[in-house]
Amino acid sequence: MSKHILSDRQITALTQMRHALHQAPEVSGGEGATAAMVAQFLRETGPDQVITGLGGHGLAVIYDSGQPGPSVMFRAELDALPIMERTGLGYASRTPGVAHLCGHDGHMAIVAGLGLWLGEMRPARGRVILLFQPAEETGAGARAVLNDPQFAPLRPDWAFALHNMPGMARGAVAVGAGPASCASVGLRFCYQGQEAHASLPETGASPAPALGALMDGVARYASVQPMGPEFRLATLCHLNMGVPAFGIAPAQAQAFVTLRTLSDAALEGFEAEICALAHNAAQGLALEITRHDHFNATLNDPQAAAHVARAASALGVPKGAFALPMRASEDFGAFSAATRTALFFLGAGETHPALHNNDYDFPDALIPTGVSVFAQTLEDVLQDA
Repeated sequence: MSKHILSDRQITALTQMRHALHQAPEVSGGEGATAAMVAQFLRETGPDQVITGLGGHGLAVIYDSGQPGPSVMFRAELDALPIMERTGLGYASRTPGVAHLCGHDGHMAIVAGLGLWLGEMRPARGRVILLFQPAEETGAGARAVLNDPQFAPLRPDWAFALHNMPGMARGAVAVGAGPASCASVGLRFCYQGQEAHASLPETGASPAPALGALMDGVARYASVQPMGPEFRLATLCHLNMGVPAFGIAPAQAQAFVTLRTLSDAALEGFEAEICALAHNAAQGLALEITRHDHFNATLNDPQAAAHVARAASALGVPKGAFALPMRASEDFGAFSAATRTALFFLGAGETHPALHNNDYDFPDALIPTGVSVFAQTLEDVLQDA
């Protein structure tokens, strides 16, 4: 296979599609128009099946060889971020306060490009599932897809995904067996006491001591540690206490804390420890704890990672200098608990703006490389089947 399998016309069409997606971003759980745009684009390739409304607004496009063989899934994300874009691009977001600042528009274009190739060349055996997943940014979408009865007949034998990575040489690929991204969860702690006059604080029940004790406990895990089995990171993201007045001793306080580890089991233990600390700090106050944005760890299967590595090598794609795993979380982790998966990283450039920055934009030059690596990975899987 040559390094680029798409024609100039196809690359132009994918670039135009990416720009159209970029102009019309939708946040997690509200990606209906995005899914419809992708579905319309790929229906023209003549897929054997199109499934909509998967786990919300998810979309699955299937290309079947009609011959026995493995089911291989390639995943992209549909959702954008609730951040105001500051790129000044001609195709910048037209939705105030919402933008594709993580590159999901580019990931969709790459997986759609694989669809263009499959429309002309069905797999030699088995079937290929192109999944456009909702709600990746909240950690809810992959589990919603997995729990959707429509997905049961699609259960793949292999699943692959990529994420662009600023700070790594443009077009390079980094992949490895084992942890690829962290497990994480957001915890909201809400203490409730009793307000009092600021001159008589002893007549009320202030949450300040409890909040202070929680902050001290979290601070023990706030420094970045070496990545390894014992890795634990707690980030204090938000604090709020009382009302903005000088005459009232507070009754209510809340804290938002994000926890990260390298495995789901480690996260469960870490969460239990921090919650116990919060309860011990309450000292008679009411405490409510709610969980948000829960992501499973992404664990790359050794065989799946080897397929990607061989594909990149066969195409002459350079290896990226990137220390796995990434500290951020990826909702692809829910699939890694269900099948053999590999998440790899595609370099966006050493000086490219970081993910989630308001000046970030996905590099269009990555589209043909991403499509070729996915296609070569598929061929490598089928050769071993």
